[in-house]
Amino acid sequence: MTRPVPRRTEFADLTHTLRAAGLLERRRGWYAALVAVTLTVLAGAGVAFVAIGDSWWAVALAPVFAAVAAQCGFIGHDAGHRQIFDSSRANDAVGYLAGNLAIGLGYGRWVNDHNAHHANPNHEDRDPDVQIPVLAFSPEQAVGRRGVAGFITRHQAVLFFPLLLLEGVSLHVTSVRALVGGKLRAPRLEAALLAVHAVLYLGAVFAVLSPGPAIVFVLVQQGLFGLHLGAVFAPNHKGMPMVSAEDKLDPIRKQVLTSRNIRGNLVIDHLMGGLNHQIEHHLFARMPRPNLRRAKPLVAAFCARQGISYTETGLFDSYAQTLRHLQETGAPVRVAAA
Repeated sequence: MTRPVPRRTEFADLTHTLRAAGLLERRRGWYAALVAVTLTVLAGAGVAFVAIGDSWWAVALAPVFAAVAAQCGFIGHDAGHRQIFDSSRANDAVGYLAGNLAIGLGYGRWVNDHNAHHANPNHEDRDPDVQIPVLAFSPEQAVGRRGVAGFITRHQAVLFFPLLLLEGVSLHVTSVRALVGGKLRAPRLEAALLAVHAVLYLGAVFAVLSPGPAIVFVLVQQGLFGLHLGAVFAPNHKGMPMVSAEDKLDPIRKQVLTSRNIRGNLVIDHLMGGLNHQIEHHLFARMPRPNLRRAKPLVAAFCARQGISYTETGLFDSYAQTLRHLQETGAPVRVAAA
């Protein structure tokens, strides 16, 4: 997978064009409005939850809370990439509040893993996003799997979306594990915010609802939250070329060839946190989310001039491609079990 390196001056020219168009400038007003709308929806859902009271009808609000939690996650994502403020401290403050406090996910652990992903997307050994014990994203990862992991890998295309219902719980667990891993910059702050979130979230649910509806509410809300995040992250890279230690790609192709854009409108942009513009995001990770759509034609034209494949597809087609890829990469385990 060795390819010629694009001339640095041409990528520098693209960067200059984007900067001249204002696409690399901060959009603090846009983010202020986004946070205000998100908090307003959260407050409205909270009032409705209390007004409904101890009733199974309150579970109907779980999807709303799941969607708000996903939006908080996207805000934390943008803060982690320094898209909101020039100051790292200000971005981190937003990240800790949106991640640890609002949804109970460790911001520091996520930043560490996500930076590793951006440095080596779809790399079999270096990208944490493709190192999942029960899923195989290349045939080599599938070889030798047995027991429960082997069963899941054999049927991973069918089980993929059901497994995403557990993604929220998995993220909570890994956030707690990271606290004792010794690699976080502010473990006490993160632990305190995670504890406050748990007390407020579980306290509110079990204060309003009796145990049965409360447990179902938590399960539905957390399940849909994980499904939402997974359904956004999966089509960005899954099913795109995997990279191994033997592959030699220049930095630009490493980002573009492993990424997939999703066509859509502003509603899709919002629901996917702007990550449907994955190619632009990987090339310019600090570009504010609302500017990605405007950058797309310039980036696509650059890739065309360089002869770099620029992949863009519809949302449902991206899921079909992902599932076909999972079906193919699980084949070694199915053959071994036959």
